[in-house]
Amino acid sequence: MRWILTSFLVIYFMVIGGCASFFAPWFPPKEKEVQEELKSEHTWLGKEQTEDEKKQSAKLHTLLAGEYYSRGQYKVAIEEANQAISANSDYAPPYNVLGLVYMKLREDKLAQQNFERALNISPDDSETHNNFGWFLCQRKPEQMDRAMKHFKAALKDSLYSTPEMSNTNAGTCELNRGNYTSAEGYYQKALVLKPKYPPALIGLTKMHFLRGNLDAAKLNLARFMHASIPTAESLWLGVKIERKAGNRQSAASYASQLKKRFPDSDEAIALSSGKFE
Repeated sequence: MRWILTSFLVIYFMVIGGCASFFAPWFPPKEKEVQEELKSEHTWLGKEQTEDEKKQSAKLHTLLAGEYYSRGQYKVAIEEANQAISANSDYAPPYNVLGLVYMKLREDKLAQQNFERALNISPDDSETHNNFGWFLCQRKPEQMDRAMKHFKAALKDSLYSTPEMSNTNAGTCELNRGNYTSAEGYYQKALVLKPKYPPALIGLTKMHFLRGNLDAAKLNLARFMHASIPTAESLWLGVKIERKAGNRQSAASYASQLKKRFPDSDEAIALSSGKFE
């Protein structure tokens, strides 16, 4: 599922997550606000920074790294994160950002190294546990149990601001390995926390479809459509559900929307190729 990985660094910024693309997504700070904060940093040029100034510099560069990540400007995001690390190498958030960036770039070795470094510095950080868990779930299927441990670690934190995200990500990982009952449990927990949470609704839709529960799949897809704008994934699920139910007209309607809204998506390509399984 394509909902990025994570809200992240809620105190300093709300960004992903990946990120993903599930998840996870960030809501970056206003660039103007960040630039105003950086004005004070410019006064440090030409003189030795105090420890407090270095810490502030690390936070500000991490803010910028997060914004550039959210914009898809990965090279600049890496530069900003590295500047944050140069200012304070014991500050975990920029390593978390680098993990997300390198995951997006499919530099999996570097992504893992940075997530692990972030957790070595801040072992209880729920956002990093969520992000690293998602990375393992998506890129290291043989380490699914390890991924689940990270989601559970995130959920143990009573101060974690987006537990619905880790519950949904855990549900998706369980779904990917065919553990339907467990997946449903995590999705339902997410919906208890946030009743109209779109990623959990689309997860339930997919789970019911895979189990052959077409009525339940239709119901949850309808709930998703009321709670969110259509995505390529949701429209493709609609095509497959209605096609399997024998409703050709409804399937054709979803197919038309998919081709019109997301003509270059993997789902539209699968539709054109007749790959419904």
